[in-house]
Amino acid sequence: MENPLHLKSVNHISLVCRSVERSIDFYQNVLGFFPIRRPGSFAFDGAWLFNYGMGIHLLKSEDPDNMPKISHINPKDNHISFQCESMAIVERKLREMEIEYVKNRVEEGGIYVDQLFFHDPDGSMIEICNCDVLPVIPLAGSCSSVNCNFHQQQQIPSAVQM
Repeated sequence: MENPLHLKSVNHISLVCRSVERSIDFYQNVLGFFPIRRPGSFAFDGAWLFNYGMGIHLLKSEDPDNMPKISHINPKDNHISFQCESMAIVERKLREMEIEYVKNRVEEGGIYVDQLFFHDPDGSMIEICNCDVLPVIPLAGSCSSVNCNFHQQQQIPSAVQM
């Protein structure tokens, strides 16, 4: 496969938040991220967190009162997804923490992928899944928003992390 920009990995995502402290609490105590040092030269409030090989950069909103209100949980909305070891444990913990979530199951060729969707304090969507049970199968050919020509090239073992 081509890598025209010679990319190595995902480094971080940035999330604008109403309250940096509230978001730190969520990402630490719900998702297991830990704070890391952030350059002191930034002239705005924020925090950096890290785990699972990636960072989350929290940015204090310049106008928190005008940030979009949290809406219903829509699994088809923009989201970040994390794989887990046990869906049952995740669901139990979300119930214990009184975090509202939507549960979904996808079936593909006899393989079942379970998903839980919920929001962070500012409405950013989080998915927890067992997506690693689904094999990663590269497509040969072209794909556009209008038409996809799906031709399986080769199957990559499910041990490949998405």
